Amino acid sequence: MIRSLRRKFILIAMASLVGTMVILCTAIGIGNHYITTNRLDHAIALLRQNGGAFHPPGARFDPSAFDFQITPETPFETRYFMVKLTAEKEIKSVSMDHIAALDRRAVVDTIQRIIDTKAARGYVDHYRFGMFPDKNGGSTIIVLDCFLQLQSANNMLRITVIMFLICVLIVFVLLLFLSKRAIRPFADNLERQRQFITDASHELKTPLAILSADIGLLEDTYGRDKWLESARSQITRLDKLIKNLVELARTEETVKEDAVVCFSISEVAQASVDAFRPLAEADGKSLTAEIADGIILKGVQDNFFRLFSILLDNAVKYCDPEGVIRLSVSQRGRNIYIAVSNPCAGVNAAQLPRYFDRFYRADSSRARSTGGYGIGLSTARAIVTRHKGRITNHYVNGVITFTAVIPQIS
Repeated sequence: MIRSLRRKFILIAMASLVGTMVILCTAIGIGNHYITTNRLDHAIALLRQNGGAFHPPGARFDPSAFDFQITPETPFETRYFMVKLTAEKEIKSVSMDHIAALDRRAVVDTIQRIIDTKAARGYVDHYRFGMFPDKNGGSTIIVLDCFLQLQSANNMLRITVIMFLICVLIVFVLLLFLSKRAIRPFADNLERQRQFITDASHELKTPLAILSADIGLLEDTYGRDKWLESARSQITRLDKLIKNLVELARTEETVKEDAVVCFSISEVAQASVDAFRPLAEADGKSLTAEIADGIILKGVQDNFFRLFSILLDNAVKYCDPEGVIRLSVSQRGRNIYIAVSNPCAGVNAAQLPRYFDRFYRADSSRARSTGGYGIGLSTARAIVTRHKGRITNHYVNGVITFTAVIPQIS
């Protein structure tokens, strides 16, 4: 359980970090792209306003006329060209005074691609363009070479992603070392609970044994009566409850290597069915089994005798009168499937996940009449979990089914 809790702690922490960093990186990338595009569009609008220049022809250069997006150096570092089109989208004139890397053919090809986009503004390769209608029905296209700006934005994104990966790696390494300390209070508390259950069980056994002996003496002296029978019944219930608690505590302990063996789970299942079939028939119910032959599992064999005992005992107790209890054991791939089902009226589907909680009883009066304590299914889940499996339940058409899936570890 502690290892599982530690893995979940690391997984949740890493998922939270990765999710936050992905959102942050995405926001930085989108924001950087937006700022770059906005600055380019501002420059294009200024060129359009001044007829292809950053300040009106004949006007003196005024640095105060530029805002934070356009600096006094922008006119000298910006490479661009301007094309005028006729109403039929034919090239009327080309101004290439502010760009030297392109010849007329390259400009014509770029303009044609811009026309094909049918957009008023956008990107074509590393060029940002703006298309503006003229009064004579034609249009003017201003194209900026934004290779450096886009490269800077892409470099910023790459650096952000690299820093993100480095942060994730650092946090993961830190979590590997610090997660033990983070869950240590829970682990210590769990160990104290187990120790308390073990100590309390030993302390309670002595007075229960004395009470049982005293009741025996009273029966020998005064004979049996309903009061003594009631007292003995309660002692028996307490003794059974203590044994179940101790078993649950031991089941949740770490598996010892010498207790793990390879065994036939098919034979364990069949032996359990043979043991419970007379009990079911005596209660007016029937028990059928579909068990695949030769399924081998590596684990604690006694645990699986207990697992089948819990599931079958639970089915016999809560199966409807004259109902049919079904058990199946099969293998698909590297997973072993154990399923026990029985008809049971009045099950609240919303409460099904709580069936595996300690001391939970869906119907207290019925559980009390059948001798239930709400510990059996908790023990079943602990057995399956310690073997790296999972157990679930579902209720369909009046039939409740418990399914355990256990990986076949080689």
